[in-house]
Amino acid sequence: MNYYIKNATIVNEGESFPAHLYIKDGIIAKIVCDAELFDAGNAQIIDARGKYVIPGVIDEHVHFREPGMTAKADIGSESRAAVAGGVTSFMEMPNTVPQTTTQALLQDKFDLAAEKSLANYSFYIGATNDNLDEIVKTDPATVCGVKLFMGSSTGNMLVDKDSVLETLFRESPCLIAAHCEDEEIIKRNTQHYKELAEHHEIVPDASIHPLVRTEEACYRSTEKAVMLAKKTGARLHVMHISTRSELLLFDSTIPLVDRKITAETCPHYLLFDDRDYARFGFAIKCNPAIKSLQGKLAIWKGVKDGYISTIGSDHAPHQREEKFTDSYFTAKSGFPSIQHNFALMADNFKRNGLTLADLVTLMCHNPATLYRIDCRGFIREGYFADLAIVDTDANELISNEKVHYKCGWTPYDGVATHTKVTHTFVNGNLVYENGQFNEEFRGERLRFEV
Repeated sequence: MNYYIKNATIVNEGESFPAHLYIKDGIIAKIVCDAELFDAGNAQIIDARGKYVIPGVIDEHVHFREPGMTAKADIGSESRAAVAGGVTSFMEMPNTVPQTTTQALLQDKFDLAAEKSLANYSFYIGATNDNLDEIVKTDPATVCGVKLFMGSSTGNMLVDKDSVLETLFRESPCLIAAHCEDEEIIKRNTQHYKELAEHHEIVPDASIHPLVRTEEACYRSTEKAVMLAKKTGARLHVMHISTRSELLLFDSTIPLVDRKITAETCPHYLLFDDRDYARFGFAIKCNPAIKSLQGKLAIWKGVKDGYISTIGSDHAPHQREEKFTDSYFTAKSGFPSIQHNFALMADNFKRNGLTLADLVTLMCHNPATLYRIDCRGFIREGYFADLAIVDTDANELISNEKVHYKCGWTPYDGVATHTKVTHTFVNGNLVYENGQFNEEFRGERLRFEV
């Protein structure tokens, strides 16, 4: 079906302007500035008066838990939540069961997504200490990147041999997306706080998380990754930056299209700080840890000053019984967020003196540019019609009862937003409209320019 979105305010490439969009055969066929002179034929008309049309969000950092952990989440359930949040493309991490560390296991994931995903998709191949032969076979035109854990996290895939790291950086055919935390610092701190808890000198609640996974642990690991990237010429994207000191390792003066070393942060590092553990507890325990107010303010400045290139979700569902335990040492790290990230960020960008166009740059344009995604991430004639219609005058109360996550909960339960995604188009198909899904549709595998 073809569509004609009329009376919209389009947000694209730093501008907001009134226009109409004609979608034909899955493609943005025409950006129409004078509706009286354009005949949309038998296209279905959608009136977006008072709303914004943005390129679909590209989330380069999700954990959909399939295969092997489908009690928490699966590609079908989480892609539904994604499109409800205006996300039209995602890139999923390899710490599943089995871990995605071979080309055969990578293809298995692509096959699953072709059967189940409502959004477009790609998957990272995971690096280990002994799978370089599989990494070098990766096709950079069809795979988003290599995921490197330089600090252990959920589903330990730690790569900690210096010789392996340097060879990986030198020979990787794709962008390297790195989780950077120093493992020795974390082990030492964990042991220290376990001993304190055993002697009843502390209560092992969520507040000790930033004392275990410290700013120093993040900085030392990120510094090492950046040094290796400079030495080898690798493309490096450091995920979920959570500290001021890390920001200083990046260069904001180089145009993104030419930048080889880049940084991502996540909404939770902009929305929470260590004061929030008292209220939210283990619900906001994640790796790297949410840290100080000063750190949060520094990340906001990093966003404004261009040190942060993208905002990804690090959507990481767990079942309630895994999260809400009686001890810091057993509560899982990570939480679901993809459904409401864009809305929450839109509200908070406005409060922090940034615009909707700034947010679109970070969540739509920049991931497309950084990953060199073919014909997505922008509202341009001839591009795939991956689009979201957004109402910024809504009054929406986030609740556990309204989430589409299989785990059935969100740390944002009870939070009010003024922004709401009302429609999402994937490849020109209306996949989500005011709470209803086109369950028959399936997204496509992303392609990348080499």
